[in-house]
Amino acid sequence: MRFGHETPPERIQKLIARSGYASRRRAEILIGQGRVTVDGVVVQLGAKADPTSARIAIDEIPLPVAPDLVYYLVYKPVGVVSTAHEPGPRRAVVDLVPAEPRVVPVGRLDVESEGLIVLTNDGDLTLYMTHPRFGVEKTYTALIEGSPSAVTIRRLTQGVELEDGLARAVRVRQVAQHHDSAMIEIVMNEGRKREVRRMLSELGYPVQRLVRTAIGPITDRTLEPGTYRELSVMEVRRLYSSGTHDG
Repeated sequence: MRFGHETPPERIQKLIARSGYASRRRAEILIGQGRVTVDGVVVQLGAKADPTSARIAIDEIPLPVAPDLVYYLVYKPVGVVSTAHEPGPRRAVVDLVPAEPRVVPVGRLDVESEGLIVLTNDGDLTLYMTHPRFGVEKTYTALIEGSPSAVTIRRLTQGVELEDGLARAVRVRQVAQHHDSAMIEIVMNEGRKREVRRMLSELGYPVQRLVRTAIGPITDRTLEPGTYRELSVMEVRRLYSSGTHDG
């Protein structure tokens, strides 16, 4: 799914160069090496495509070329909802970025949690990052009550039975211990509602603070709550290559 309207076809090397991925000369070399596809078909030098509808990939990793696509990395503060619209008094995460072009949040981050979330109008990337079969990882840092044992850490990766099924972390490690509370890092590859909080609560460790620190390979320690920046074309491609591709 793409947002936008049809435009006259343009040469592939021009589209690649305009995206910022490579110079036109480098793009011509990539095409000559057979590494560029349009809608899954290897193209030859001189081929053209409509940037608003064609799916261009280099080495099988999508390259966004549509001129109206935007990608924001946002630090969602506590109290802001991760929905496209919020009819109540609370702010929505889309209110933190420019109103035009219209974007939607990729996935969810519960209102009590904070941290990174991607907003975009790229329907292809949204589907890729949210569909369970691709398993794009998200990394969280959780401040919890108590001192978790090695058995507890193992249980998080072995699986915790919740009311909506088994929930399992990809990786877990304890980062720090402060008297009666601990900080742990949890990596998940699915995004059920309040999943991390419910897993820890089920094991007897209520969450005091939960921060999403990375989405796939993308992180940014300089962003403050309520701020955002645009993702580079390289970062978008890294997101596209961060999940599993056998689904």
